[in-house]
Formats: sequence, C-alpha cells, structure tokens
Amino acid sequence: MKKIKKPVFFIVFLLILGFSYTAIFGVKYQYGDIAKTYIKDVSDIRLGIDIQGGVDVTFTPAGDVDATDEQLDSVKEVMKVRLAALGITDSNVYIDSNNDRVIVRFPWQSSESNFDPEAAVKELGGTAMLTFREGTETTTDEETGETIPAGELVLNGEDIDNAIAIPNQDPDNISGSYVVQLTLKSSGQSKFTAATEKLSAEKGAISIWMDNNLISAPTVNERIDSSTCTISGDFTFESAKALADKINSGALPFSLTTTSFSTISPTLGSGALEAMIIGGLIAFGFIALYMIVLYRLPGFVAVIALTGQVTFTLAAVSGYFRFMNSSTLTIPGIAGIILSIGMGVDANIITGERIKEELRSGKKLNTALESGYKRAFSAIFDGNLTVILIAIILMGAFGVPDSLFSKMLSFLFRWFGTTTEGTIFSFGFTLMVGALLNFVMGVWASRLMLGSLSKFKVFKNRKLYGGIEK
Repeated sequence: MKKIKKPVFFIVFLLILGFSYTAIFGVKYQYGDIAKTYIKDVSDIRLGIDIQGGVDVTFTPAGDVDATDEQLDSVKEVMKVRLAALGITDSNVYIDSNNDRVIVRFPWQSSESNFDPEAAVKELGGTAMLTFREGTETTTDEETGETIPAGELVLNGEDIDNAIAIPNQDPDNISGSYVVQLTLKSSGQSKFTAATEKLSAEKGAISIWMDNNLISAPTVNERIDSSTCTISGDFTFESAKALADKINSGALPFSLTTTSFSTISPTLGSGALEAMIIGGLIAFGFIALYMIVLYRLPGFVAVIALTGQVTFTLAAVSGYFRFMNSSTLTIPGIAGIILSIGMGVDANIITGERIKEELRSGKKLNTALESGYKRAFSAIFDGNLTVILIAIILMGAFGVPDSLFSKMLSFLFRWFGTTTEGTIFSFGFTLMVGALLNFVMGVWASRLMLGSLSKFKVFKNRKLYGGIEK
C-alpha cells in the first residue's frame, strides 16, 4: 500500500466511469443519413430467443439414413439460405454429427406481428431444389407472386455428383485463392457441354439457384466437355467451401423430419427481461447501501468496483472489445451476471472483514489494509476459481461444437452428443466473465482505490474502515 499514490484513486475511478459510460451508451457518429459505430452499446446486445421470443427446432434425416458429415454441412447451408430468405438473419444452426441432428434456433421475424413459426419450420425442413440456369433473369409467379428464376434450365441437383473447395491451380494465382470444383454425373455432362458452348460465345452466365434464391452466377469462358469444371472468383477457403456446401445440399439423398419443436412468445420473454432488469437494479441499490453502511469506505470502493464489473460484463457480451465476438444474452445469462455480482460482493465482504480484524488487533492502518487484502485473497481465489471451472464445463457441454471449450472438452462430451443449449452457454459465459472480473475489480482495482484514499488525511480515521479510533 505504501507505493500507491494519492492520484491513483481518481485515475482508476475515471477509467471505470469512462468505460462504463461508453459500454452503456457506446460511441457513434451520425451525419445526415450516414451512421458509423465505433463502440457498441448495450442496445447492440443480441438477445436470446428466451427474451425476444423465437423457435427451437431439431431436424433428423427421415427414414433409416446414416448421414455423413458432408451431408449435414450441406443441410446447415440450406437452413442458412432459407432463414435469410424468410428475413431472419439472427439465427443459429448447429450440427450434431454423432446423432445426425441439425438444431436450428431463430427469433421471431422482425416487424411481423403475424409470423407463423410452424409454417417457417415446415419450409425449412422441405427438400431443397438446386438448379443451374442460363442467365440471371427472373419473373413473377402469377399464382404466388413470388420472384422466380426465368432462365432456361441447364442442370438440377440430381445432375451434380459433388462440389469441393480446392486451391486455385492457375500459375498466375499469387493470392492463394480457392475455386469450387464441380463433378458432374453422366446425366448432366452432355447438357452442361451444350449450355457452355452456347453461352461461351455470348460471354453469358450460368446462374445457380437454391429454391428461388440466387447463390452464384459464374460467367462461362469456354466450352466444357469434361465431367469436371471449376467456379473461380475471389474465393477464400471459407467462402469456397460455403458455396460448395450449398451446391451439394441440392443433391441430398434424404428429406428431413422434425423431432422436436418449441416456441416462446416475445411478450413472455420481454416481460421476463423487464422484471429481471428492475429486480437487478433494486437488488444492486440495496447491496450498495448495505456495503456502504456496514463497511463504510471499503464498502464505497466496493460499489465502484462492482459497477465496473457489471459494465465490463455487458461490454464482453455486446462485442465492445474488438478481439471478442459478441455473444447472445439470455435470461440465464442475466442470472449469471447477477450471480457473479454476488461473488463480487462476497469477495469485498471477505476483504472488509479481514481489514476489520487487522485493525482491531491493533495494527496500523496501512499495515491492516495490506494484510487484509493479502489474507482475503486465498479465499477469494479458491471461490472464483471453482466458479470459473464450472463455467468452463457448462460452456463446453452446452456450446456449439466448434467453440473453444467444446473442442477442449470434446474427449468427454463426445460420448453424450452435442446439446448446444444456448441459454445455458450464455449463463456459463457471463458467469465466467464475472468471476474473472472479480480478480480485476474486486481485488486489484478496489485495492488501488482504497490504498490511494488511505493516503489522504481526511480518510485516515480508522472508523472509516471498521476499526476503532485510538
């Protein structure tokens, strides 16, 4: 504590205050119709289905089908395209290859009060139709009013054997780009040769459609009379694989059946969110009052640290930090924030009690503060480390298969299949972030602030720390 100077309190306090302000309100620029977001605020937090309402559905192959990983990847791409076509962009599609399951979660369609989730699920589970057509022209279906492709049919999904992403073999390729290689079945080779001969002379395009959605429109450069051809462009491996998966999906040998389906009303979710926010603010107010009354100056410092902990957690969820992706906040996720606040309060109570004990044993203020934090740390470390380990297990068990902790713990959870319960993952995430922040805010920042305040003459009164004035 001797090395901590007087200005440290104001520096730490202003840092927490400034961070809290930007985490809550963000940093945005607006000039006319041009808007730019530099730092996301709490309004940018993605809310889970249990808050804003939505659909949770699980598909499996119909009949006695043992799907391959490639086929399941193709189904995943079909779901993404169809969800986007429905105007649903904030969705999650997971694959459980151990049990041949495709798990889809999506919120209620925005700006539509009469959204029919059952119809959306039926449309998602329908067999995808892949077609290759001349040109990119469209027309309107007179019966349904839908926009549909108008070009002459060249191939359909049954004519495609497979599509894969491979490195571009062009000797002039120095960027390390990829192409999509198509392998045609015998039923499609002659049709494709005739179409490419016709379109190469016109420098026309062969468009690729999934249902009525255009997914690619490569230009035909030459007549192709072999069973393989490539689609080139400015592809990375990821974008080339995504296109290959979409093409493969049109030739899936099985249809899907719905094995589980549940919905939650957006009204119910928003009501629960409001109740938890109001309850959390009231609880935080009582906690702040309790800490200040019981522990005085250490309690005041603890309230500042807890405020920083809450806003740091919200920032981690919203995507405030550029090195972290934004996360979805669910009702259990909010419960994780509240529970981590409780852990933070517990850490400050332990420290406050240790400081009281040291002061009542007759030690000087500076020595009592130093010893109090030192004696309290082991208990705080053990408690929060246990919580962090539990949070990691929850995130590994209930996270998406390609998440960090799911990969780390795959040796254990692969025997039970993938659950991808996003609400529980959110709970584990906020709990882990909060527990880590207990060390930053509850131990380090509060120690700096309290040590700094103790250097001011007005704050040297031992009663302000729970001791007895000599």
